Amino acid sequence: MDLRAALAAHRLVAIVRGDDADAALRTVLTLADEGVELVEVSLTGKDALLVIERARAALGPDRPLGAGTVLTADDAVAAHRAGADFAVTPGLGEGVVAARERGMPVLAGVMTPTDVITARTLGAAALKIFPAAQAGGPAYVKALRGPFPHEVLVPVGGVDEAAARAHLAAGATAVGVGSPLIGDAADGGSLDALRARARAFRAAVREARP
Repeated sequence: MDLRAALAAHRLVAIVRGDDADAALRTVLTLADEGVELVEVSLTGKDALLVIERARAALGPDRPLGAGTVLTADDAVAAHRAGADFAVTPGLGEGVVAARERGMPVLAGVMTPTDVITARTLGAAALKIFPAAQAGGPAYVKALRGPFPHEVLVPVGGVDEAAARAHLAAGATAVGVGSPLIGDAADGGSLDALRARARAFRAAVREARP
């Protein structure tokens, strides 16, 4: 898949992490039904590989589906086997290389300019600014845009609707959102509430200044 193009087109990555595999699967499918095109299932969630496998079977082969918190080569191999077609990492390590070797584009976690340069040499498709709130928020994204005007920057961490708009206005290509979007849905919470949040976030990123 062309992850860079998908991030530019959809501007939102939903991050699903839960303690109930069935609820996490329902969350992924509900997000897809609401038009959230980019979803990652964090490998730190309960039975995450099974969630990815079941989600892939339900969504079909053409819908993007990511594995998050890919730390090791074994993580990348297992995620690929389960059906993930892109990988997301919190930092730069062997998971990036192993995912790339299997044809999976990587949204690689970075914080510093040195990280950005390293991620480029590793072949990362896009850069996850993490943790975004602690890194400096939208002002930090704007600062990184100076030396790296062509990089695909995706802030993750502490991104609510207002922060999503601010990050996109500051030059982010997309935003990654966990609990402000997912809430308790992946632990068995209300799917109706999830649908409402998904619609609100989709509207926020659609209306944000590029």
